[in-house]
Amino acid sequence: MSNIKKTVLIFGISSFVGSNLAEFLKKDYRVFGTYYKSEIHIPDILTIPCDILNREVIQSILYAIKPDIVIYAIGLSKFGLAADVDKDLNALNTLGVFNVANYSERYKSKLCYISSSYIFPGIDKVFNENDTPDPCTEYGKTKSSAEFFIQKSCLNYIIFRSSSLYGRSFNPKRMNNFELLESKLIKGISVICDGNVYLGHLDVMYLALIIKMSIENDVTNRLFQIGSTDVASFYDFARKYARIAKLNENLITKGKWQFPEVKKEVNDEEVGYKRFFKLSIDNLESCFSVKMPTIEESIEFTYCRFGGRLGEGKKSKNAGTLLKYI
Repeated sequence: MSNIKKTVLIFGISSFVGSNLAEFLKKDYRVFGTYYKSEIHIPDILTIPCDILNREVIQSILYAIKPDIVIYAIGLSKFGLAADVDKDLNALNTLGVFNVANYSERYKSKLCYISSSYIFPGIDKVFNENDTPDPCTEYGKTKSSAEFFIQKSCLNYIIFRSSSLYGRSFNPKRMNNFELLESKLIKGISVICDGNVYLGHLDVMYLALIIKMSIENDVTNRLFQIGSTDVASFYDFARKYARIAKLNENLITKGKWQFPEVKKEVNDEEVGYKRFFKLSIDNLESCFSVKMPTIEESIEFTYCRFGGRLGEGKKSKNAGTLLKYI
């Protein structure tokens, strides 16, 4: 068996998801990454400046590195509200994807694209991989367009349609919602959390492990949905985290964050102005012979990997473990 490590190139390594994938995958692969303006330093990883809309730059990077796997981790966190942000999202999740996909094909690299549960309309239903996307946000539209292009145009790809991912970022200039929540609770500052949008909530390390398993098993031309086995609003998630991390959950107040909806698919009188983005993960669990966690189990794992210790009698059966294998 060859001892040569496979090469992974992550477009968007300065993003929350990209940086965490890089840190996890560097143990087993040669990892490179690109950033736009936010330069990032991750030990043992070479990072390269790159404008994802510049075809010549993308071609040069892929030609020089010749990666086995290309991970597209750009445009994941800008769930935009303003028109100019939506314009940026469209460029990143359409034209940027087209550029990377085309040159990945040319240099025989497998493209791994990370999509979102927001490609669905927000109604109270469990969606599977075969359901037709019908996004109610501009963000969902761009992710859906990218999925469609990759499936129709690429010969070597894998798509992970993900629920909400959380964890700590490697970029100190960009705090995500989880880091803001954690910081405020530790400092004893009250925080308002959305109680209307229901999603799966999954530690980003679960995605990293599943991506590694897909590389090792050479999974090709498949789309998988990944997330926790249940859904919750960010308010419910925050309360669970506070209890497990032994922080003051009374600092958390339920509110309503602005939701950038462009078309309404939900009868507000029936669901109380709530939006639901539930993903079926049966296909993923069957293919990889794993059991995905509940939100509480995911939070327990997060708490343990950040150095916390769960009290006896309070932890669930799979507390502190990454995945349960079937």
